[in-house]
Amino acid sequence: MLTFHNVCSAPSSFRLTGIPGLESLHIWLSIPFGSMYLVAVVGNITILAVVRVEHSLHQPMYFFLCMLAVIDLVLSTSTMPKLLGIFWFGADDIGLDACLAQMFLIHCFATVESGIFLAMALDRYVAICDPLHHSTVLTHTVVGRLGMAALLRGVFYIGPLPLMIRLRLPVYKARVILHSYCEHMAVVTLACGDSRLNNIYGLSIGFLVLILDSVAIAASYVMIFRAVMGLATPEARLKTLGTCGSHICAILIFYVPIAVSSLIHRFGHQVPPPVHTLLANFYLLIPPILNPIVYAIRTKQIRERLLQVLKIGAKVR
Repeated sequence: MLTFHNVCSAPSSFRLTGIPGLESLHIWLSIPFGSMYLVAVVGNITILAVVRVEHSLHQPMYFFLCMLAVIDLVLSTSTMPKLLGIFWFGADDIGLDACLAQMFLIHCFATVESGIFLAMALDRYVAICDPLHHSTVLTHTVVGRLGMAALLRGVFYIGPLPLMIRLRLPVYKARVILHSYCEHMAVVTLACGDSRLNNIYGLSIGFLVLILDSVAIAASYVMIFRAVMGLATPEARLKTLGTCGSHICAILIFYVPIAVSSLIHRFGHQVPPPVHTLLANFYLLIPPILNPIVYAIRTKQIRERLLQVLKIGAKVR
């Protein structure tokens, strides 16, 4: 590790604190975090398996759901094993390159997930406002291209973040990151150099993803509600809106924790550090846990397939 002026240094690794201020409770915190991670992994793998074997689910909405499941597995797995390692073994050291890779995965796939929600809103719009052309507009090829576009957008938006840190901010005033993972601002605040460009770029990307995507999704649902209100009977309206229920729940599960965490991080200077870190971890865990539950409860085919598997398991015993 190179040192300059006995103040700033060029570290080869950082040290993550886990949940700052709650170090004495790490072993107990590992129980809920480990349980939530296990539920997230099992739930999303189950969704992937059910959609794969159930041919009636080979439709655009469920292909997008599988993309969400993969993204949620990446998001939770990019942070939770390291956090549990800190809790259980005190393995708090993380190399610089590993730190930047973790940062890229977290922010990139959060951006990709937002893009998939936007694609799902398009799917619901076409299914309700132009149902006769739904199967011809959203073919398997188009669905795949939309997923690839969301992935490429995430890489394009987030790729510069770790590169700018690597190239522009080589020295740091400390190597202890007061966080449980390598969150962008938590790393940038340790830098000795001018980090204004990093801050501006990070805020700009946050605006593009959070604000523009949510506005586009809201606009699609305004058009959907206008089409639904034109249906003849209340029963038809409720049935049509019911097809959007899972998507709306998933959107709220994703955007609300991110919005709350971002606002507290930017403006909640009086909020204790443990609350910051806990919220940041929850927003990476809550969607992976709740998305499979929401879709399993609200989707008849998934629910029936799961019940069938459970009955077979009970008979085997």
